[in-house]
Amino acid sequence: MSKFKSDFLRTMHERGFIHQVSDESGLDDLLAKETVTAYIGFDPTAPSLHAGSLIQIMMLHWFQVTGHQPISLMGGGTGMVGDPSFKEEARQLMTVEKIEDNIASIKRVFANYIDYDKGPKDGGLMINNGEWLRSLNYLEFLRDVGRHFSVNRMLSFESVKTRLDREQSLSFLEFNYMILQAYDFVELAKRYDCRLQMGGSDQWGNIVNGIDLGHRMGTQQLYALTSPLLTTSSGAKMGKSANGAIWLNADMFSAYDFWQYWRNTEDADVERFLKLYTTLPLDEVAKLAALGGAEINEAKKILATEITAILHGRGAADAAAETARKTFEEGAVAQDLPTIEIASAELDAGAGLLGLLVKAGLAGSNGEARRHIQGGAVRVNDSQVSDERLTIASDSVTADGVIKLSVGKKKHVLVRPT
Repeated sequence: MSKFKSDFLRTMHERGFIHQVSDESGLDDLLAKETVTAYIGFDPTAPSLHAGSLIQIMMLHWFQVTGHQPISLMGGGTGMVGDPSFKEEARQLMTVEKIEDNIASIKRVFANYIDYDKGPKDGGLMINNGEWLRSLNYLEFLRDVGRHFSVNRMLSFESVKTRLDREQSLSFLEFNYMILQAYDFVELAKRYDCRLQMGGSDQWGNIVNGIDLGHRMGTQQLYALTSPLLTTSSGAKMGKSANGAIWLNADMFSAYDFWQYWRNTEDADVERFLKLYTTLPLDEVAKLAALGGAEINEAKKILATEITAILHGRGAADAAAETARKTFEEGAVAQDLPTIEIASAELDAGAGLLGLLVKAGLAGSNGEARRHIQGGAVRVNDSQVSDERLTIASDSVTADGVIKLSVGKKKHVLVRPT
């Protein structure tokens, strides 16, 4: 039996989302008796978020499902500074125009998880902190807000200590980030009666900073809730793969590749990921988690399909599952596989296999492509290749009008002449 009486905290607890809560009983009482507004901040450092952000997005989803109002806060202001948390070096500064472009691109993902069109009390809000941060008067901000911060305390935060212990530079610009994030909480509390900030466990110090600042500046009692920072069972960072980030926007990472990423989940992670990243009922999750041996692969397919369906739609998820089935179970050339185009003239002249593997994203460099070939992992049209100097010509185009490149059993790309 859950120790929480509010639907939201009970859901968070049962599905494994909770790392720390600032005042468990106080927040539980508040959530149980009234509609609460909460936010999570997202800095637009790229045109898309990646799978590492999904746990936070799912927290906002469940917050709304359990009857409350979620705010997805876009860092149009803080994005100009950059969060120093656990980064080895300063982020590259972006122009306002680039930040706005990134926000517009990121927005497309959130509508799949949060209903922004519900009523005024529980409809999701997407807000840009540039609304108040970009117009701040620096001297007034120092006097009214900066005076509440202790540099001694800020230096004790783990995110800052990590950088300083490594003797890596921490600029004054980045040092201000935690002040701006704390001020965001206060502004949202005043403007939208926002009482709760959520985030990953690395944000705990920043969030508690906001609670303290709110107390000093006269807000109602504010609260913090953080989720664990996730890695896979083998220690890999969530949202990353050998070939780069697992982007959430389909134009940067296809629905099929996204499905395949989750299909390749390690056995030990299946139950945890079903709880965190799908909306399947917990009794169904338990049944899937109990599968053993080869049957665990069926649970992985369901995991991949359910996660992909939320982000890309049920049709795209089912199509990805069917493409995988045809490719792996029938050995067919499924036209929905990731595809790259190459000029017919280049094929007529003979295109180097190493370069094609790199262009297709199946290898990060010619050297890596060469190692794949030497290891016997590369196939062209399902035939194993051992010659790293091989050139691919137009006579390799199949009756389907494509050339199928494969690395291992699970990575396939179609090359289509144009």
